[in-house]
Amino acid sequence: MKCVIIVFLWTFAITAQIKDDISIVQYSAEFVKSSELSLISFKDYNTQTLYLSKNQKIFKKEKIISLPTIVLYSDGEEILRIEGGISLSLPENTSKQIEKQIDLLLKSRF
Repeated sequence: MKCVIIVFLWTFAITAQIKDDISIVQYSAEFVKSSELSLISFKDYNTQTLYLSKNQKIFKKEKIISLPTIVLYSDGEEILRIEGGISLSLPENTSKQIEKQIDLLLKSRF
């Protein structure tokens, strides 16, 4: 029973973070770690890397079909999705795409 409650609370905490303000979530797996994008440059926003082995329900809920996948959310609404595809690697311009969408989001808030 304790384990179920802890998992539920942890899952709730992850979901709550995705729904607040601007969030960048990287969906990945251990076997594609070398293809992950460093999220350090986005430290001013909610950032998180989730792994398939530990978050299968979230991957299913968010309909993640390719690894790695980066999703940009604004107040819980998906704004941008960039998928690794068959190559199992993100496009070279992934950071620039995210930055561009964040700039548009921030401009639209004023």
